[in-house]
Amino acid sequence: MTTQELDGLVAKFRSLPSSDNASLEDVRAAMMFFEKAFPVPDDARVDVIEANGVASEWVRAPNVPDNADKALLYLHGGGYTYCSPGTHRLLAYNLSAATAMPCLLPDYRLAPEHPFPAAVDDAVAAYDWLLAQDYGADRIAIGGDSAGGGLTVATMLALKQQDKPLPGAAVCISPWTDLTMSGASIDGRAVADPMVQRSGLERCANWYLGDGDSKNPLASPYFGNLGGLPPMLIQVGSNEVLVDDAVRLSEKAKDAGVDVDYQCWDQMFHVWQLYAPRLSEGRDAIAKIGDFLNLHVA
Repeated sequence: MTTQELDGLVAKFRSLPSSDNASLEDVRAAMMFFEKAFPVPDDARVDVIEANGVASEWVRAPNVPDNADKALLYLHGGGYTYCSPGTHRLLAYNLSAATAMPCLLPDYRLAPEHPFPAAVDDAVAAYDWLLAQDYGADRIAIGGDSAGGGLTVATMLALKQQDKPLPGAAVCISPWTDLTMSGASIDGRAVADPMVQRSGLERCANWYLGDGDSKNPLASPYFGNLGGLPPMLIQVGSNEVLVDDAVRLSEKAKDAGVDVDYQCWDQMFHVWQLYAPRLSEGRDAIAKIGDFLNLHVA
């Protein structure tokens, strides 16, 4: 992508209502921009289903066979308070194409109407549904972006607590893993980041946690015991305030013996993979995710 094109996208981000100060209703409405601006191709197969009571979508690219024996559970971002399968449907389609897996996209419950641990409970329920469809745990991948990236790790920690089999691999895109916001980059990258700021994260954390503990590992998986988790790919952009959330997750997971592939993409912003139709770096990052998942969920 050229500098001019990148600057144009950044300017668009800065013009959108922000969770820093806009009402939650305005932010939720603004996020519908993604669904309208980046629709799925006509060849996408999108089936609306319920997965253990969780409203969800099955998203399939045309290269996914009907009898595919592996699947991707994808947890959308949005600070646990906004976004939906609609905002992330194209990303799910692109990941489905890159992996030849059907992608299950749960519409997990959002805060503040449904605070912690509702999102974790719904993610576990969706995973259980995949197991009930005869997908072996080692044939399931789990992934997510931003809050969904943190939820990816939190879901695996919940599965560990419940003595359930873990998935074969995990992908965390720009993950938010520490709701105490203790990473230095939260303030250190504030000028560079066009999308996420401390004040917005704090509002979302307060809505999500309610009276809960911000250091609870199922809310802030950075504080959890990561031992025994499956191979994990972590992608983050160098201009993100959440760089330290990704770096520290990677370091802690490696120290716990987890096989981690950490990738920091120069000049990239929060969840740039969403913009793959206009951004070559987004397409390249999705290809890397495909390579990783096809290696570990083979």
